[in-house]
Amino acid sequence: MKFVKYLVFVLLLGSSLSLGVLAKSAKAQVAYGSYVGVGPTVGVSDGTQVGGVLAVRYKLLETPVSFRAQALVGESTAVVPTVSYDFPINWQTDAYLGAGLVLAGGDTPSPVGNKISFALQPGVDYMVPNSNTVIFGNAIIAFDAYRDKGGTAVSVQGGVGLRF
Repeated sequence: MKFVKYLVFVLLLGSSLSLGVLAKSAKAQVAYGSYVGVGPTVGVSDGTQVGGVLAVRYKLLETPVSFRAQALVGESTAVVPTVSYDFPINWQTDAYLGAGLVLAGGDTPSPVGNKISFALQPGVDYMVPNSNTVIFGNAIIAFDAYRDKGGTAVSVQGGVGLRF
């Protein structure tokens, strides 16, 4: 009889601990994974400019922070390194807001201008379940982005990536 009471106690304790762990892990967490991706970019500020983007995300473990870099290739090229804060939406999806620099130069504007400028980068990453595939989309808003006339440059890009 004592053994049955002990067994019931252990089962109840184990069940309650399991439920506690499940309840704790059921909260949305930042989607896991660093990735490299490619896709199209569209600069919409200085006429419409279509090009390509190479995107890299390095996810810091245990924190909702990522290092990102994008190379935008249009009529000329720009590199945009940012640090982002990732907001988990569900198990597979993060929304994020990044801040960084546009590194561009030359006479011909890239999709985000032609001079070094401050940039904000809102976006979304979706990790496709049961695969290493990522679908991403974001905008880059570059302030005082044009050498001759100043002004804000905006580009929108998206694509498909591979997690590593």
